[in-house]
Amino acid sequence: MELHLIRHGQTNWNEERRVQGQSESELTELGIEQAKGLGQKISQLRFDKIFCSSSKRTRQTAEHAFPQFQQNIEYLDSLREIFLGPWEGHLYADIEVQQPDSYRHFWEEPHLFNVEGAESFFDLQDRAVGAVTPMIEAFPQKQVAIVSHGALIKAFLSHVEGRSMHELWAPPLMHNCAHSIVRFKADGSSEILQYADQAISKGS
Repeated sequence: MELHLIRHGQTNWNEERRVQGQSESELTELGIEQAKGLGQKISQLRFDKIFCSSSKRTRQTAEHAFPQFQQNIEYLDSLREIFLGPWEGHLYADIEVQQPDSYRHFWEEPHLFNVEGAESFFDLQDRAVGAVTPMIEAFPQKQVAIVSHGALIKAFLSHVEGRSMHELWAPPLMHNCAHSIVRFKADGSSEILQYADQAISKGS
């Protein structure tokens, strides 16, 4: 199976540097253009199935990136972004001042991130792997796309790489509409072909 992982386009809350998590935000004009541009770049690909986070920003991204596949998109809550509870809707700058230790853990030591009422990155990774594994099993030898979120995609790719949670945010940056590709082979091995638009070949 060849799995294409796509982050949503820029949102109004991305622009404001506001914590999104599972709260709803909308694509900006730039975000719409990013999604359309991605769609043009991959227009020659034929996907057997497209899965999409049920969040508004990912749904909008999928609508603009895959206008010809609208009837073949399945929306899943399990592909939503990390749930950040009390942080959601607040500016990152305010959280940095009010909760400096938790803010530092989030960005620099994600394995230590633990805020009451929010998911940990370990919880997020378990959810991501639990959502994607049945897709890999159900679509062998197929081409599948997932439209989701930066932290979820990072967490899943870290699992594929066998990377520790401490290294979750290591480059490449998962920018808006970043496109990653993973090939899952019949023998159970996997290979990252592209990571956030950068060509990479790494067996695992």
